[in-house]
Amino acid sequence: MQLITRAQLGWPASAAADQPTTQGVKIHYEGTPVSTDLLGDHSRCIQEWQSIRASHLANKTENWVDVAYNYASCQHGYVLEGRGIGKRTGANGNQQLNRDHYAVVALIGSEGLTQPTDALLGALRDAIELLQANGAGPEIKGHRDGYPTECPGDPLYSWVQAGAPRPGGTSPAPQPEQPPTPAIARYQVTIDGQVYGYGAHGDQVTRVGQALVARGFGSHYQVGPGPDWTDADTLNYADYQRSLGYSGAAADGVPGEQSLHQLLDAALEPFPGQDFFHDGQHSDVITRMGQRLVALGFSQYRVGPGPDWGPADQASYAAFQRSLGYSGDAADGIPGPTSWAQLRVPAN
Repeated sequence: MQLITRAQLGWPASAAADQPTTQGVKIHYEGTPVSTDLLGDHSRCIQEWQSIRASHLANKTENWVDVAYNYASCQHGYVLEGRGIGKRTGANGNQQLNRDHYAVVALIGSEGLTQPTDALLGALRDAIELLQANGAGPEIKGHRDGYPTECPGDPLYSWVQAGAPRPGGTSPAPQPEQPPTPAIARYQVTIDGQVYGYGAHGDQVTRVGQALVARGFGSHYQVGPGPDWTDADTLNYADYQRSLGYSGAAADGVPGEQSLHQLLDAALEPFPGQDFFHDGQHSDVITRMGQRLVALGFSQYRVGPGPDWGPADQASYAAFQRSLGYSGDAADGIPGPTSWAQLRVPAN
């Protein structure tokens, strides 16, 4: 199984409710047009999955605390972690249906990219079997089973009705004792509002390369480091990850949130205390807090952000708190020490 974890995607632990067992797994598709460009570029699949999570977190009607699915599968045979193992889905239509089955979505849609490849079907089987090994019962159903929807589309639903077979009727290939050297990872992640991984461009890429060289992990550079993420950056970052004790897919050279923060060791603004945030407060700390909220996609600003604390700052911070799983008075928009640490506001 080719698994891309939440850590590799730069996501924190899921705030979804626990659901240790279910009757089985339901299969979904996106239900919207999906570009055929995903077929030729796996990095587009990663971007698609990142976009799905962002849209779910921004959905005020559903009020999801995370991407709704437990896993996704793409046309290149990868399984992408969503809520993950032991978490209740939010995708099946209502609370009872969410308790009854976990949910796996295929990155295909109602138009454009509509037909699953064998690699995608194999990845769906991988995700199903992973969930079955961790609390899911034997049922494999489509989203439309028990809920009025076209999902997962006719091609996938026909596959589900046929018993969701692995392509060719084969079983998963046994893992060799000495697996071949994997191809260099060429997908991207977004961490703290910045893009990293093959093809990323910007000052953040240069900073990572400089930090790697400073720590002695620059042997793969022939030139640079520079603002364009190349295979050399990936190979150097993989060396750094292995130095931290990571291995396998967790040391593929694409940053995860924890390893990146350890590498950059950026100076962060200490928590100024809850009493700091009140009407009339004027400080550059508020500007930098607002800029981080905007970068992470939680902006409720019409103008700004700026140095004067106001309703837009509080509304933006409340959206950020909800994304961490807080609710009620705990998501009132007034920063607390735990959420402030997770926001990572840079020091001036």
